[in-house]
Amino acid sequence: MTEVNEPPRIGGWTRFVTARPRLSLLVALVLTALAVVAGSGVADRLGAGGWEDPNAESTYATKALEREFPASQPNLLLLVDSGTASVDTPAVAAEAKRLAERLAGEKGVTGVGSYWQSGAPTLRAKDGREALIAARITGDETRMGQTLDRIAPSYRGAHGPVEVTVGGPVAVRHEMQTIIQEDLTRAELIALPVTLVLLVMVFGSAIAALLPLGIGIVAILGTNAVLRGLTEFTDVSVFAMNLTTALGLGLAIDYALFIVRRFREELSTGAEPLTAVGTTLRTAGRTVLFSALTVAVSLAAMLLFPQYFLRSFAYAGIAVVLLAAVAALILLPAALVLLGHRVDSLDLRRLFRRGQPNPPDAEGTAWARTATLVMRRAPFFALATAAVLVLLGLPFLNVKFGTADDRQLPSSAESHVVQQHIRDGFPGSPGGGLEVLAEGRATQTQYAAYKERVADLPEVLRVDGPLVKGDAAYFTVLPKGEAVDDPAQRLVGELREVRAPFDTKVTGTAAVLVDSKDAIGEELPWAGAFIVIVTLLLVFLLTGSVLIPIQAVVLNALSLTAMFGAVVWVFQDGHLSGLLRFTSPGSIETTLPVLMFCVAFGLSMDYGVFLLSRIKEEYDATGDHNQAVRHGLQRTGGLITAAAVILATVMVAIGTSRVTNTKMLGLGIALAVLMDAMIVRSLLVPAVMRLTGRATWWAPGPLRRFHERFGLSEGERPAAVIEGERDKVGARR
Repeated sequence: MTEVNEPPRIGGWTRFVTARPRLSLLVALVLTALAVVAGSGVADRLGAGGWEDPNAESTYATKALEREFPASQPNLLLLVDSGTASVDTPAVAAEAKRLAERLAGEKGVTGVGSYWQSGAPTLRAKDGREALIAARITGDETRMGQTLDRIAPSYRGAHGPVEVTVGGPVAVRHEMQTIIQEDLTRAELIALPVTLVLLVMVFGSAIAALLPLGIGIVAILGTNAVLRGLTEFTDVSVFAMNLTTALGLGLAIDYALFIVRRFREELSTGAEPLTAVGTTLRTAGRTVLFSALTVAVSLAAMLLFPQYFLRSFAYAGIAVVLLAAVAALILLPAALVLLGHRVDSLDLRRLFRRGQPNPPDAEGTAWARTATLVMRRAPFFALATAAVLVLLGLPFLNVKFGTADDRQLPSSAESHVVQQHIRDGFPGSPGGGLEVLAEGRATQTQYAAYKERVADLPEVLRVDGPLVKGDAAYFTVLPKGEAVDDPAQRLVGELREVRAPFDTKVTGTAAVLVDSKDAIGEELPWAGAFIVIVTLLLVFLLTGSVLIPIQAVVLNALSLTAMFGAVVWVFQDGHLSGLLRFTSPGSIETTLPVLMFCVAFGLSMDYGVFLLSRIKEEYDATGDHNQAVRHGLQRTGGLITAAAVILATVMVAIGTSRVTNTKMLGLGIALAVLMDAMIVRSLLVPAVMRLTGRATWWAPGPLRRFHERFGLSEGERPAAVIEGERDKVGARR
């Protein structure tokens, strides 16, 4: 820390970002305005799918069937309700046929079929009062949504003796996209004012509180512009916008909190504003940069997976992390130079205080006492907290993976109502069967022999087809159980093993799930290795220790157990579903645990870097391990807790979404963030570091010399301390 009587040391980066602060802020304002324009309408260009592997057998078969046999892949369903009459009465049949003929004439619609045309029993409800008209809307997701918006109003509602409701996969995706946009707007309206109030409580000053919020808004708007640009080249999921808002506010506030807090510390020692900014950038600024890199690494791991749902979160997450860091390291210092001591203006807490204010070190003293208590009883706290975290994670051992379907939507959503009617009232799970694409010339005898072999499989209820077109044909295979339960997934593998004189490809809901699980399982070790190796390297560069990076990875992973256990207990098993207002499908969508791990692990590293950097700074200055741990928690415990509460608030606002996956993402990560800040950083880390003692900082000679040359740390290490530590290491040898 710079002494009062030291001449100011202004580095090159400080000179760059503070040379013309007004110009920097003006340029930022112009760029933000351009980002608003560039990012406008981004939500309308985002997709609501992306869970399937684009390179999988099921994806190939789906596209081929869409092209050759559009009726085999209906994505639009009209549920025709005849009231108290039978769907076979002449008046009902006539009206239904008229609707089907009219639908077949709509632009962008093909493959129209219905119960009244085919007589298929799977298209007629068991009670005989409902039946289906099925069709396919062509085009990409955007065009399908536009077509649905155009035609749905004229079919929805009463038509003579029948009542029609609109459903099917395209309606589910479109309704999900619309609800997410509405919920995101509501979440922002909740999160922004609440966040501002929390920031005022943390800083006291309204001026200081507005700075982190401004950085967050800049990061969000910039990321929306980035996503809008990406939609020109690749598919991007609409769910990624939720992460943009959460991380944009959360990380920008984290970084700004850390920088503003350090700046105010420097001012309190008597430093001039420009000198305080220079010291802040050399210390907290380095930590912010390092933290952004560790978070970006965790999110970048999702680029290894083929599903664009996961890749979209990597695009959005990396963009918002880097923009938040850039804004915090360029715009915030410029603003602090201009504000100077006025950063403490408008202390709103005076309105609620009587008498003398609390001593400025009161909060730090409480955290110092916590650190002392934890380190005095280190074995107890280490074992107890680890045991509790493991216990909370046990429900995840019973996880069941499934696909995202209409049950993601609220129970009142029209497309959910349609699909629920089909599940409850129609035989054979319409839309839940498996399709087998047969490619290559074959005779009717060969098709019949293949059909017989498939029908003999133990999990098969019925085989329909083949429908032949040129050298291609397809069969529909209905499983005995549910569309995506374990027997249906086993049936996918059995179908792929059936001998045939032609090439076969299997698709359908269960096949997509099997292929998605296989794709994730294939890439998961590589993604995990990438996160672990790069995290170990980055934390080593920060600390120069071999043990601390290992501790960081293990403790970070342990901090996520409560999140994964809660996800299964609540969202798979359905506990609290009434309170949280969602419908449990009895499974967890396959990509969600990967996404939640990458995001939560990155945020845990964010807080870990804040704590470790301050511990390292104190250790470099004093060489006293226990004092360094105590000082690090004293200086950052309140800051990390405040940042975690603010980020959790944003995530809970996201978790108010009516879409179950978004609710799960928001509430799950909020829990992970709070557990990490309040349990792992406050109790487990200091306990473990006390147990490892001075060995915490050990590194072999070659690695130590590598770190001295290339490593980064918060603050500048006194040469005398370095030499003293070398002497101690030599003596131990």
